[in-house]
Amino acid sequence: MHSPFATERAFHRLLTAAGQAPSVLNTQPWRLAAVRGEFAELLADPDRRLRVSDPRGRSLHVSCGAALFNLRLAVRTAGHRPLIWLLPNTAEEPLLLAAVRVSPYGPASGRTHELYDRIGVRRTNREPFGERPVPPHVLADLRHAAAREGTRLVTLERHAAADLLEHIAVADDELGKDGDYQAELRAWTMSGNRRDGLPSYVRGPGCADDPAPVRDFGTRGERRAVRFESNPRLAVLTTSGDGPADWLRAGQALQRLLLTATVHGVSASFLNQPLDLRDMRRRSDPHHRRGHIQMIIRLGYGPAVPRAPRRPAAELRGSPPAPREGCAV
Repeated sequence: MHSPFATERAFHRLLTAAGQAPSVLNTQPWRLAAVRGEFAELLADPDRRLRVSDPRGRSLHVSCGAALFNLRLAVRTAGHRPLIWLLPNTAEEPLLLAAVRVSPYGPASGRTHELYDRIGVRRTNREPFGERPVPPHVLADLRHAAAREGTRLVTLERHAAADLLEHIAVADDELGKDGDYQAELRAWTMSGNRRDGLPSYVRGPGCADDPAPVRDFGTRGERRAVRFESNPRLAVLTTSGDGPADWLRAGQALQRLLLTATVHGVSASFLNQPLDLRDMRRRSDPHHRRGHIQMIIRLGYGPAVPRAPRRPAAELRGSPPAPREGCAV
């Protein structure tokens, strides 16, 4: 069986799958390089790093981890087993986030095909969700998806979710007063301002509720405000550590659970303002009993929404840092 990195057609399939992953402010901060047709390297794109809101590179790593999970699915559904090395050579190649080799493995499971088929269907949904609760068995499946990637999804009860929404509102107010942060936000989300020339980031309506269960991207009051669900279902994705490898694992877990949610018809959006504020202060996450929080997720049943604009697959192709005899892993 031919390597999925050996032909242009096969590698284009991998580029397309990776390019559909969610990313912070839709920056899509990754590139993928094929090395001699034998293995692939996932590289960070430093031109797409958010210098103000992500000085530690945490959000970049989470985003790239999500792309890595899509790459894994594409490899697996092609009949190969992906073999992943995270951060294989950080001292000499700091932009190299993961190396991917393959071995023949046989047909993928039905669930793997289900997840792969949802890559192009998954959306971040900033519209109001319905009042229908997410059933316990679906939440259990999402927790299982996170656990399979070495992370933990903690779903919050009503009072804890309300407290977290208040905390998010406080962080949002503080970020609203930071001129550099708001300028960076506008540069990646406002129509006609994106640095890469893509159409503006897909945003939902304004929110008439306080605290708001959806992010307004610095345009508060410019759009029609609507009412959102009365009791938003919030969850946090946590890792045991808070370093680059943990962030990459969080991204892979995030995409697995988002695709699993899509299988169940569940929508998701993100409320990461407190995490942005923490990162801007260059603070690591304090130790929590349930782990280090990497994502704050809103879950529910929302309407169909458009896909965020994507970079052409050809733009995602990267080059290895330098020719060498073998993969440094």
